[in-house]
Amino acid sequence: MTETLVSSATKEVVIGFDRKFCVIGERINPTGRKKLAEEMKNGDYSTVEQDALAQVAAGATMLDVNAGIPLADEPKILAESIKLVQSLVDVPLSIDSSIIDALEAGLAVYQGRPLVNSVTGEDESLDRVLPLIKKYDCAVVAISNDETGISEDPDVRFGVAKKIVERAADYGIKSQDVVVDPLVMPIGAMGTAGQQVFRLVRRLRDELKVNTTCGASNISFGLPNRRALNGHFLSMASCAGMTSAIMNPLHEEDMNAILAANVLNGADKDCRAWVARFREPPSNNPDQAEGAGRRRDRENRRRRRA
Repeated sequence: MTETLVSSATKEVVIGFDRKFCVIGERINPTGRKKLAEEMKNGDYSTVEQDALAQVAAGATMLDVNAGIPLADEPKILAESIKLVQSLVDVPLSIDSSIIDALEAGLAVYQGRPLVNSVTGEDESLDRVLPLIKKYDCAVVAISNDETGISEDPDVRFGVAKKIVERAADYGIKSQDVVVDPLVMPIGAMGTAGQQVFRLVRRLRDELKVNTTCGASNISFGLPNRRALNGHFLSMASCAGMTSAIMNPLHEEDMNAILAANVLNGADKDCRAWVARFREPPSNNPDQAEGAGRRRDRENRRRRRA
């Protein structure tokens, strides 16, 4: 069974088909967040600190850390952000950048075995990123696009993923350390986007035997009631074989969907996490407690008679 091991200095996480779904918190990312971008650019990491703590408290298994700010010193900011986040929380991190110098700066200060986000199927990207993955012995997200862009044909995207896995093997990188992002399209613009990604995830699991991830919120882009759509997508993607997602753990609907998927996939043994999350606390009112006991007795008698 394919297992992708990542770790912090003190905690290991395994991404795998028979494991609980891996929630990778997306909040530490200045893209589209002008206030956060300005703070990070000026060396103010107070929001980064708040986001790190809040996401882990909400149940994130890992955190993605991105410092992509135009005209800023991305290697410096990314390294500083990683050091700060690792001083606050014990979950593993995903080091997120398209700049090779920033990735190396982040890898140089990281404590543990991170996930690198990301490499594409473009030859230039493969030749620049894969040697870093080998050098630092870490795992990598493989994005299923290449020089031709993002294909609307899932079979083409599968071919790109296969190419990345094979090129990684040329560098001595095991397939279990390649986590493929099949690229989720907005379903409001492409009505078959859900069917495509579920089919592609199954092929990646069954044929390439690799773990998968995605930017979960892409599916609902441009549509109303995004939380409900994202939650259902996450459950269905998990049942199709997806093993992780870059998502917002502060959205309760999304996290409840993950908890449900873990139960239905058999990853939440004896429904322990589900019960711990949703069991009603015991009442301190004796009358209420007695009433609840009588109701349970009546229900048990009814079931025996049935």
